[in-house]
Amino acid sequence: MEDSGIVALYWQRDQRAITVSGEKYGAFCFGLSYNLLASREDAEECVNDTWHRAWDTMPPQRPKSLRAYFGRIVRNLSIDVWRARRSKKRGEGMEILLSELEDCVPSRRDTEGEYEARATADAIDRWLGSLRREDRAVFVRRYWYGERVDELAGRLGCTPEQLAGRLYRLRKKLRLALEREGVIL
Repeated sequence: MEDSGIVALYWQRDQRAITVSGEKYGAFCFGLSYNLLASREDAEECVNDTWHRAWDTMPPQRPKSLRAYFGRIVRNLSIDVWRARRSKKRGEGMEILLSELEDCVPSRRDTEGEYEARATADAIDRWLGSLRREDRAVFVRRYWYGERVDELAGRLGCTPEQLAGRLYRLRKKLRLALEREGVIL
């Protein structure tokens, strides 16, 4: 079924919307959540919560890309679960991703910080747009989708060490780009 048809089911409050969403996007959402949480049970719960959140937000939302819409929802839910686990001193999957990026992406939690976060996100978008397609895909797959380095390296036909070096160079370029744009790190 096309995305527009699935969205129409949500708007009609038809329960089949959840079933069809799960059939079409369930594996994608589970993979994204599992990459961040490294827990099958937590990932399954986040996927189920994704369908619930979609049910609650459509209408009024009418997303054009359900993959992106569901991806954003499940990623945010997974990050919330990760934060809850971390506050209990049990985090692991996201910990690695965040530690890799901490030298090049600032973190603040206040009004000024929110404004700066938006400016930083815009600068990162511009930087990603300046990369070669393959470098952009590698960076996004690692830091947005949370794919493991060894799996990503296997998919790209290189060693994990080679990919780790490539990611390090990309993070270094990101840091320089953000500094050039005046982002305080």
